[in-house]
Amino acid sequence: MESRSLVPFSSSLQIPIAQMRNVFQTSEVERKLAKLPEREHELLRSTYERMLERGPERFQVKPSGVPEMGDLYTLLPNFTEVLDDVKRHVALSQDCRDGLEVTPILLLGLPGIGKTHFAKKLADLLGTGMNLVPMSSMTAGWLLSGSSSQWKGAKPGKVFEALVDGQYANPVIVIDEIDKAAADAQYDPLGALYSLLEHDTAGNFTDEFADVPIDASQVIWITTANDPRGIPDPILNRMNVFEIAPPTPEQARAIGANLYRSIRADHDWGKHFDPEPDNDVLECLVEMAPRDMRRALMTGFGNARLAGQRTLKVDDIPKASQGKSKIGFMQ
Repeated sequence: MESRSLVPFSSSLQIPIAQMRNVFQTSEVERKLAKLPEREHELLRSTYERMLERGPERFQVKPSGVPEMGDLYTLLPNFTEVLDDVKRHVALSQDCRDGLEVTPILLLGLPGIGKTHFAKKLADLLGTGMNLVPMSSMTAGWLLSGSSSQWKGAKPGKVFEALVDGQYANPVIVIDEIDKAAADAQYDPLGALYSLLEHDTAGNFTDEFADVPIDASQVIWITTANDPRGIPDPILNRMNVFEIAPPTPEQARAIGANLYRSIRADHDWGKHFDPEPDNDVLECLVEMAPRDMRRALMTGFGNARLAGQRTLKVDDIPKASQGKSKIGFMQ
């Protein structure tokens, strides 16, 4: 699929460059539309018409240089190895016409450790959109690759939606809990990934509903899992696997402190609270998974506000959260 000249995009997060890239061929859509029988396949017809109306060009964003990632290293201290890998890929694409190409990533670790949060932060850093596909609820492969228009209730898949209905040629697509995909003898939820995770074949990916080749070669894939044994070897071998260790007690304190500051800064009501969290509160948060820390802090802020306090106290943290969902610490 062709691309054309660079245009200014965004000065924030050091992502100032966007190249326009075609994610499908207009002529192919026109050919398919012309062959549709009249008064039949209305959803398919409207899909083709929408594609032609929007056009094939999407932003392919990338950093003009290696972005400053210090805040991410601080916010996600147990993801250092993955951040290092992303930085290497970004360095390869800077000051050249090549797009940003990131080898598919598998984040392997305990529930609640922050894997999905990492993916969101990475999408923010790269300036592209994020699409979440929860595999735990996926029972058929067509949810990724679309179902045949001959079937009742057929529609395009998640990859088509991300590229054709979205703004970007290189969105971050997160396959969450890939190890929990439920496969049966007829439909394999992971079947589409065999070609999508390979750069060469992904450039000519065909959604079964639209039956039009889509360029998915620029998609940045992040998958998450708790147990690699639920992932077929051919798919596992297509990804860089990173085992995300639980944070050390020191790292957990830093995560708790950063979450406190982030929540406070993101809300206007944050001005009613102290700029820094109390040490006792951090000690309470240290044994929680990062996902539970955020939930506990939000409840704690509400309790403190009801009590008219500027300082969040341990007693404000919900008792059910204290000591719940503990994660093992690295020593």
